Amino acid sequence: MSSELYWNARFFTADKRRWAEALLVRDGRIVYTGSLATARRLAAGAAAAGAQAATEIDLDGGTVLPGFVDGHAHVVGTGEAATQVDLWGANDVAEIQRRIGEWAAAHPEATVIRAHGWNHGAIPGGMPHRAQLDAVVADRPVYAQTYDFHSIWLNTAALAEVGIDEHTVSPPGGSVHKDPDGQPTGYVDETAMHRLVWPKLDDAVTDADRDAALAAALASYREIGVTASTEMALDEGDLAAMLRADAAGTLTARIAAHWRVQPTGNLEDNLAQVNRAAELAAGHSSEWLRVTGVKVMIDGTVDGCTAALGAPYADGSSAAPIWSLDELAPVVAAADAAGLQVAMHAIGDEAVRIAIGAVEHAVAANGPAERRHRIEHLEVVEAADIERLAALGITASMQPVHSDPAIQENWRRQLGDERVDRGFPWPEMTDAGAPLVFGTDSPTSPQAPLPNMFIAATRRSALEPGLEPNLPHYALPLADAVEHATRDAAWACRAEHAYGRLAAGLHADFIVLDRDVFTGPVDELLQTRVVRTVVGGRTVHEAAADRVTA
Repeated sequence: MSSELYWNARFFTADKRRWAEALLVRDGRIVYTGSLATARRLAAGAAAAGAQAATEIDLDGGTVLPGFVDGHAHVVGTGEAATQVDLWGANDVAEIQRRIGEWAAAHPEATVIRAHGWNHGAIPGGMPHRAQLDAVVADRPVYAQTYDFHSIWLNTAALAEVGIDEHTVSPPGGSVHKDPDGQPTGYVDETAMHRLVWPKLDDAVTDADRDAALAAALASYREIGVTASTEMALDEGDLAAMLRADAAGTLTARIAAHWRVQPTGNLEDNLAQVNRAAELAAGHSSEWLRVTGVKVMIDGTVDGCTAALGAPYADGSSAAPIWSLDELAPVVAAADAAGLQVAMHAIGDEAVRIAIGAVEHAVAANGPAERRHRIEHLEVVEAADIERLAALGITASMQPVHSDPAIQENWRRQLGDERVDRGFPWPEMTDAGAPLVFGTDSPTSPQAPLPNMFIAATRRSALEPGLEPNLPHYALPLADAVEHATRDAAWACRAEHAYGRLAAGLHADFIVLDRDVFTGPVDELLQTRVVRTVVGGRTVHEAAADRVTA
């Protein structure tokens, strides 16, 4: 039986009593948070009763937080992205071409080139063409994923590899874009990407590749202070990798996963996917890995003009939802009846209304129950619909990093009206009484939580801090933001009795920062380092502190 007493730090508990001065841990779980004197009395009493004496650990004046719980992530995908060409911050086609070309030259052995992170705003008209990639790499397939993972850009060799040509028909909810002559441009979005491109890429991924990607994501999590994550697109391959890691004891972040349900156009096939999720939820539940629900994509993104809106985009176009309410309602009702959580990607206001309507149908069909259904993103949402979702107890799962001013120009241009003045309205969610959860949606965005908290607390850019803030009246107090990214994110995946707070009985999952982010200048969040990460009472990351005091 091991026991540790952590002291000489400020402990932010994310609990009813927000602050403490000591933390007592026994066998990986928290015994007490509060005063140092009481913690020492409890430790001495346990030792007198025959328990092992507590080891006192001096945290050298650091600041302790519960480990961050990423409220929306793609865990294996986060690790995979680390091995690809990084296009984040590439502001024009020339820079995209330069990065891809340099990577290709440095990796002549690579038979396929994968990239990620480009923004529609970097492309004239927002619509890329295969010729732009052919100009730098013509002899190997190139697959360049957008930063939001809702569309992909292929060169001519990649189009040939996946079999997309002038005869390819776009599936419902997605598009294989073609030029006036009917030839594919290389730009593929939404369900067309899911069904025509991703399966080819997945076929090339081995179990060893997935294991390595998961290990890379976990290594990053340890360094940046993420001790739990909410997986939002689980499939068989990623699940198998997670199960292997769980069995081997190498998971260092707790994962609550949502099984991806794709629209098939056939109710029976849709419900079969829900049944598979229910089987997995019943069969996979450990301290490290749980299947807790299902994930559906109701629409796309504002940047790609595929989010479902109640009024047209600035250019007069509109996008149909991927799921209609009639198609989605029975799926949500079936998941609800099975005790599964439902996470619904809805960025546009019309998609949000479909999500709310589906939950209303489930409540009417199934009657009273304890529910924790969620809507993901909610970037364009009307005040009346916020009141509706709050009254139903629906969690608003949002990502501050998506509101970074550095990536907002194209988003605002596509809407082009007063809707831009209500983008990402986090305080309206809590004011209405809705649970609010923060995450990153990595790898669509960087996974580091502290820059995410900077954006939440300032509405300024973590990428370019000198930019004007994006609707600063929607900023939140830093302590509230941290709670949305720890306590509330744990609650939203039914883990409030396991992690997310520094409270007696919970796993000892916490991090130590090199400075006090609550009293120092807010800009220091962008320089703050995690000097210790503890998961289940075990230190899984430790770095020398470059101590900064206010």
